[in-house]
Amino acid sequence: MIRLVFGILVLFAIFRFPTIESRSHHPSAYSGIEFPALNCRKHKAVITDFGGVGDGKTSNTKAFRTALSKLSDLASDGGAQLLVPPGKWLTGSFNLTSHFTLFIQKGATILASQDESEWPVVPPLPSYGKGRDGTGTGRFNSLISGTNLTDVVITGNNGTINGQGQYWWDKFKKKQFNLTRPYMIELLFSQNIQISNITLVDSPSWHIHPVYCNNVIVKSITIIAPVDVPNTDGINPDSCTNTLIEDCYIVSGDDCIAVKSGWDQYGIKFGMPTQQLSIRRLTCISPKSAGVALGSEMSGGIKDVRIEDVTLINTESSVRIKTAAGRGAYVKDIYARRFTMKTMKYVFWMSGNYNQHPDEGYDPKALPEVSNINFSDMTAENVTMSASLAGIDKDPFTGICISNVNITLSAKPKEVQWNCTDVAGVTSRVKPEPCSLLPEKKTEGKNMDCMFPSDLIPIESVVLKKCSL
Repeated sequence: MIRLVFGILVLFAIFRFPTIESRSHHPSAYSGIEFPALNCRKHKAVITDFGGVGDGKTSNTKAFRTALSKLSDLASDGGAQLLVPPGKWLTGSFNLTSHFTLFIQKGATILASQDESEWPVVPPLPSYGKGRDGTGTGRFNSLISGTNLTDVVITGNNGTINGQGQYWWDKFKKKQFNLTRPYMIELLFSQNIQISNITLVDSPSWHIHPVYCNNVIVKSITIIAPVDVPNTDGINPDSCTNTLIEDCYIVSGDDCIAVKSGWDQYGIKFGMPTQQLSIRRLTCISPKSAGVALGSEMSGGIKDVRIEDVTLINTESSVRIKTAAGRGAYVKDIYARRFTMKTMKYVFWMSGNYNQHPDEGYDPKALPEVSNINFSDMTAENVTMSASLAGIDKDPFTGICISNVNITLSAKPKEVQWNCTDVAGVTSRVKPEPCSLLPEKKTEGKNMDCMFPSDLIPIESVVLKKCSL
């Protein structure tokens, strides 16, 4: 099954984007290559200008860091663009700059170094309090990172970033780290961000992690990681406002998309929600996790999330809400529609007992609010269990609405199809018949439809410019 999936993925990656060949590293080789971006740049350079060697063996950490240092001086003069041409460019962690475009050309692969000395150690995120791997207080910096940036584009014409995660996965499994593993792309406290038209493979941990950011576009991204390796989340918007994720194809050993906003008392204190998030046209394969997860780190709050036109194949659940006593805050105003699902363990899954905590300092009386959760217009085939919905005692999940959902069961389904505790809501035209806590409802004798907003969030109206190499 895994080999079949990866065979499909290889074909998908080959044919997904237009083929543009480069004959050399001379600037004339890039003429005619155009791409959409938030902004175009006045100044342009190639990584070879800074001593880069694309043989897959030579470390280019110094080349990337030197390039970014020098190009940062051009931020106020029309910005700069750095091209990574065909080749294999081995590198450790490097930081981006503002008014900057990193373009990874087709045939180019940025290879993450497995030399830990090329990965600086940075403090934990303030909304987490410690590294998410639960070991120590520090963490390795991400492969591509940046803080307090404005107007950053990471794009290409289907170039690749390969995290070479096996080294990190093996060492983590053996409990040989006292630091949290690096992510592939992480931008902090930044605004006007675009990540698009590249393929990401085998991150040591999460692949894309915008955190404390505003105005983020993640578009036309392919993410491929083994389905049996945990923590290889695809895209994790974390305490972000006004984010668009669209036209992405993700295969992962964890959640394809995980929406977050901080962990227990640290997230409550930091108090920055994820809000105004639109996810559309997602294809996901994740046999051991969710298509879209809300939480479990949601202690700054999650609200106004719109998810539509999603295809899930061999995935554990569709939209999963994960929280627990101690998280506080809220998950509310969630809208999901037009899902097509094939081979699912669950269709609907909500967990109020996701009891992973950073330390003993969390407050068990900090109860989360889960309310106004809407699902509509969904079909699912080969399903083991329709729904497992577990709220919290004395803190029920309320305002659940499910309409026009048709679920067909697997050859060996669970005997109890809807397992519901501490939840309240309504349903309409749902098969198999839901639990008694979600009764059928009609409005004036007519079928009820769950809500989906008719307006757009601001980022959905942004028009990208046509830029060139």
